Amino acid sequence: MSGASGFVLGIDMGTSGARAVAMTAAGEVVASGSAKLAAFSDNHRDPVGWWKAVRAALAETLAEIEVAHARAICIDGTSGTMLPVAADGAPLATPLMYNDPVPDSAIIERIAAHAPEESAAHGATSGLGKLLTFQPLPGVFRVIHQADWLAGHFTGLYDVSDENNALKTGYDPVARKWPDWLARTGARADLLPDVLPAGSPIATVSPAAAEAFGLPSEVLVVAGTTDGCASFLATGADRPGDAVSALGTTLTVKMLSDKPLFAPQYGLYSHRIGDMWLAGGASNTGGAVLAAHFETGRIAALSESIDPATDTGLDFYPLLKPGERFPVADPAFLPRVEPRPAEDAEFLKAIFEGIAGVERLAYERLVSLGSPALRSIRTVGGGAKNATWTAIRKRKLAVPFLRVLSEEAAAGAARLALSGAREAGLL
Repeated sequence: MSGASGFVLGIDMGTSGARAVAMTAAGEVVASGSAKLAAFSDNHRDPVGWWKAVRAALAETLAEIEVAHARAICIDGTSGTMLPVAADGAPLATPLMYNDPVPDSAIIERIAAHAPEESAAHGATSGLGKLLTFQPLPGVFRVIHQADWLAGHFTGLYDVSDENNALKTGYDPVARKWPDWLARTGARADLLPDVLPAGSPIATVSPAAAEAFGLPSEVLVVAGTTDGCASFLATGADRPGDAVSALGTTLTVKMLSDKPLFAPQYGLYSHRIGDMWLAGGASNTGGAVLAAHFETGRIAALSESIDPATDTGLDFYPLLKPGERFPVADPAFLPRVEPRPAEDAEFLKAIFEGIAGVERLAYERLVSLGSPALRSIRTVGGGAKNATWTAIRKRKLAVPFLRVLSEEAAAGAARLALSGAREAGLL
């Protein structure tokens, strides 16, 4: 590896562990490491365990490369995971995780009374609700997000966040500030972190971190992001109209837009990434519907006998039960998986077509809400491996399907580190 170009480091702290990658200026991943959280703690709410997992994953990565060529570091964390800290970063209470509801429902009601409808601070797992939960604790310096806290271990600063993690805490990404209405909920402004755009330089590594990892003292730590945004960036999508479909248990679609999209009736809000916006929605259709009808091996076998170039003529909307979130917002929306063809292969084909139809409708919904025209799709998740389903989706969606550069969120964090390193003239 050339010392002139150097490399950056991306770290992902996920629900089960940490992963780190080293990426060249050309975007090539040249080393990686991982560590399971369970190896260090039997409690996923243990911040010490988070840090030990990050430290182990990073050490494994650095062992494969010339550490002297490191230029920048970026960390992503689970969206909405928060903890109160002292000025030195010491946790003052057990964190509330991304999926933990705020213990006091009255707090959620207070937010609902004052937050604008399009704010991402609404909901039982609200980041703002977690701030309000923690702020009465004695000695609180800041209430920060998981990625903020981990980045603080590299800078010594525990009062800085990024625009993506701060969104659910009430941050206004359009005005780029903490809004005035937060005070009406009782939130203490002095406990909120300073917010920087994702990928913006925060500071160079602290002497302690440089010594601990053998890093050069000029290595830059840049503002991080959420795990979801990092996963999107990892794919290589980088222009308005570029989209990523995740075919997992459910169907999730995300698209880069040149303008923010907010549609609370669909659970739709936008993360700011540079001068672009990442908007998306989640449907209740997806792999769970397939699994309810066929075993994995049976799906693979039947797919071999399906002609993806022809259409069944059936208009399925595959759901496990009534209720849809996006692209239709209707808790009573009924599944359509009838009439069932006599042949299993034809039934499977109709479900494939139905999910592809929902995917097409989802992107049409984004366009109707103001997004750019869909220009490309990259696909992640288990469904991406089924060639027959992919061919049906290509026919239904009629846009280029592009190669995914990586499905590792750590690679997305590394791409933000590249951005920050270039901004600082380090690459």
